[in-house]
Amino acid sequence: MEQTSLFTMNSNIKRPLASRLRPESLDEFVGQSHLIGQGKILKNLIDHDEISSMIFWGPPGVGKTTLAKIIAKKTKSEFINFSAVKSGIKEIKTVMEQAESNLRLGIKTIVFVDEIHRFNKAQQDAFLPYVEKGSIILIGATTENPSFEINNALLSRCKVFVLKALSTDDIVKLLKNALSNPKGFGDQDISITDEMLRSIAVFSNGDARFALSTLEMVILNSEISVPDSNFDSNFDSNTNSNIDSGTDSSYGSDTNSSSSKRTSLHRIVVTEEILEQCLSGKPLLYDKDGEEHYNLISALHKSMRNSDPHAAIYWLSRMLEAGEDPLYIARRVVRFAAEDVGLADPEALKLAVSAYQACHFIGMPECNVILTEAVTYMALSPKSNAMEVSYFAARADALETISDPVPNVIRNGVTNLMKDLGYGKGYQYAHDTEDKLTNMQCLPDALVEKKYYTPTEQGKEKIFKERLEYIEEWKKNHR
Repeated sequence: MEQTSLFTMNSNIKRPLASRLRPESLDEFVGQSHLIGQGKILKNLIDHDEISSMIFWGPPGVGKTTLAKIIAKKTKSEFINFSAVKSGIKEIKTVMEQAESNLRLGIKTIVFVDEIHRFNKAQQDAFLPYVEKGSIILIGATTENPSFEINNALLSRCKVFVLKALSTDDIVKLLKNALSNPKGFGDQDISITDEMLRSIAVFSNGDARFALSTLEMVILNSEISVPDSNFDSNFDSNTNSNIDSGTDSSYGSDTNSSSSKRTSLHRIVVTEEILEQCLSGKPLLYDKDGEEHYNLISALHKSMRNSDPHAAIYWLSRMLEAGEDPLYIARRVVRFAAEDVGLADPEALKLAVSAYQACHFIGMPECNVILTEAVTYMALSPKSNAMEVSYFAARADALETISDPVPNVIRNGVTNLMKDLGYGKGYQYAHDTEDKLTNMQCLPDALVEKKYYTPTEQGKEKIFKERLEYIEEWKKNHR
């Protein structure tokens, strides 16, 4: 059987697959059901044409630009796509003049600013007067936290909508649509399994645009089978005897798609080898919404707890190379520093927070070394879970005594009435004493003898243990 290339069969230059399949209505839009599902706030605003200025915050490829274009079309507004990368104050003023001209004609203008976080303060301020007087409806898109990247004055005039990374099932749905949609590969006979589609979906890390681009690359690099001349003559003379006409295959099967596709006599076969090459190696089993996500973070946590830096680094690399958000890992390391190291090494929490901030500053792949330093430090630190144990012991009592009053002696008597009721009566200011200690009761009466913090002798916590023992002995002697 002769093998040929897809490029020899289709010389027409097309727009990228993700662009061709961009949804044009909310019905076609996949994901973000928490915003555009039935009865949800953003859908209601769109349906009732009550759109106001807003910021879409979310990772790449989740539909920020697409959603803005759907809004513009649905609300019949003039849509101006404005790039924060390419535009300055001069361009902003030009667009604003156009918007005010539209407004005089009764036409609303939606100004969509992609990567709005890239604008400096002066550029962001240039939008303010036009947003305030309603000349424009500003829709900004950002992958960065708006609280840090957008001026408070502008941010206060915009509603922030958080868009989430698409689930693996959402991505699979998009990939299957790409295979059946005439705008995608609907007119071609493509053999690809469900497992392959899911591998692409997992590899895309919630990014629809990346997933579709990867699928396109996989198909363009796959082999196309062309039947030999004997098959051609048989097909021409007796089509129905060689092919069951009119049957459609489901995605993931290795059967042909439909009779209309088969008339081309070409079939694109996606192999594991091609898939692995396009995914830059063997697809890793990892789904951020599935069990493996929790298995791996558990493995990392338990390896650090077991003081095994080698295993901790391995599980860290497994997660990062599979596409895990480094900030998620950094947050878990911060928790670990308090939960499993605690006062045995108070520096652990400082380092964990610094690692999180550093990961936020530079992102992947550079932050992989930062996280390696953090998990190695945690693994080698002395361990104490006294913080967690003490909190949960106190929580149990707090839930049972939730209505117990705060002792009057440690209440703040800020008014005469409060003072008359005994608020603050008998309060002892520790700094006025020689030992900086008092024997004042700070727990409710029902818990007066309770002790929650039991320090270990690990690392620096041994010092805290000695200090606590001294304090308790002092209070015993000064009753």
